Amino acid sequence: MDAIFGLIKEFFTPILDMGGPVIMLIILTVLALLFGVKFSKALEGGIKLAIALTGIGAIIGMLNGAFSASLAKFVENTGIQLSITDVGWAPLATITWGSAWTLYFLLIMLIVNVVMLAMKKTDTLDVDIFDIWHLSITGLLIKWYADNNGVSQGVSLLIATAAIVLVGVLKIINSDLMKPTFDDLLNAPSSSPMTSTHMNYMMNPVIMVLDKIFEKFFPGLDKYDFDAAKLNKKIGFWGSKFFIGFILGIVIGIMGTPHPIAGVADADKWRLVIKGWLSLGLTAGVSLELFSLIGSWFIAAVEPLSQGITNVATKRLQGRKFNIGLDWPFIAGRAEIWACANVLAPIMLIEAVLLSKVGNGILPLAGIIAMGVTPALLVVTRGKLLRMIIFGTLLLPLFLLSGTLIAPFATELAKGVGAFPAGVSETQLITHSTLEGPIEKLLGWTIGNTTTGDIKAILGAVVFLVFYIGIFAWYRKQMIKRNEEYAAKAK
Repeated sequence: MDAIFGLIKEFFTPILDMGGPVIMLIILTVLALLFGVKFSKALEGGIKLAIALTGIGAIIGMLNGAFSASLAKFVENTGIQLSITDVGWAPLATITWGSAWTLYFLLIMLIVNVVMLAMKKTDTLDVDIFDIWHLSITGLLIKWYADNNGVSQGVSLLIATAAIVLVGVLKIINSDLMKPTFDDLLNAPSSSPMTSTHMNYMMNPVIMVLDKIFEKFFPGLDKYDFDAAKLNKKIGFWGSKFFIGFILGIVIGIMGTPHPIAGVADADKWRLVIKGWLSLGLTAGVSLELFSLIGSWFIAAVEPLSQGITNVATKRLQGRKFNIGLDWPFIAGRAEIWACANVLAPIMLIEAVLLSKVGNGILPLAGIIAMGVTPALLVVTRGKLLRMIIFGTLLLPLFLLSGTLIAPFATELAKGVGAFPAGVSETQLITHSTLEGPIEKLLGWTIGNTTTGDIKAILGAVVFLVFYIGIFAWYRKQMIKRNEEYAAKAK
């Protein structure tokens, strides 16, 4: 078996090393060609998608860098001690893809997706194969615990595979459920094929619970809700994306450097401090504006494929419609995502400090832009920014807890595959503070602990699984009701 996986890894590694944007360029171009799109149009769509992904990644990197520097100063000034290093998503992706088992889990999910399509249990073709690493972490975590507890390779692989299939099936079903909401948020026609199979949307069921509680007990708070688009209509540029970003950037700048720093050359001058605040504000402002611009490229990128799918479905499949499961950023044009993320950044830092005595060991820096939850908040609340901020505040501790729990596993895996981040002390534990799918990480941790044979751990895993499947089933019913409302409005 090791030899087989070695050959598979040897074949796929050069492709995977190209990175997510290049992989998606190839996938989208090939898919479009398979559906009869002209080569020039297929290539155009693939390049646009790759450029959009590259742009989104660059902007997030710019924001993380700017915010991390300011928040690091805040930590230095306050003397906060949190020992686990937050390396962000990119090193974790590299580490996870360094394991041959990730390729195995990818193969399993490709088979599962095809079977579900053939059985008409889904209409979504998942093309976001690069982000299989989010799902793979759950399986790898289970195997890590099983291997450490002396469980045989066959049994540990069986358990990990079962968990991967369970989560993967629910993830694909969720992509179908979300499709009408994406159309609504993007003001796109129902013929648009875009949906998402990204792991961050597996937070939807828990967010839906909070949303229903909010509707029942605090309905009056909605009148205080706001978003960039509504504000812009009412008060002009004060509600624009770039102004919201500008103000939020200044706030984070003040947190890092609230006054001149003594003993540093020229740093005792207020003009330099104010320059720093304004620079961070401008960085955040341009980021929110660029997110909106680049977000429109995702729509343009899939138009050739969408037309090809429509033509094939009409001619050969009695008009059956297919969805394409993409990475989450095709929805990045919605300003609420970034306004919420910027507000949650300082909130998460405060929560990390408050929770340092009760289990959190992470100083959130590289993952401070909370992309693990904000897209899901947008989908469930449909852009109600006040709800997004409140729910995000309540859920961020879940990310800190799961990130802390997986830190020993992530650190050992990184060293095992030779991908431990440069510049980080070998004695440090590493993790990602807003890693997508925190509930799935807790599921992996819970199942992994059953391999000790402890009856309490086994019972705990059973209870967790019942809760996990049960809340998704309830969420599915709520989304079906929502989708029926969309269908009624369309008539």
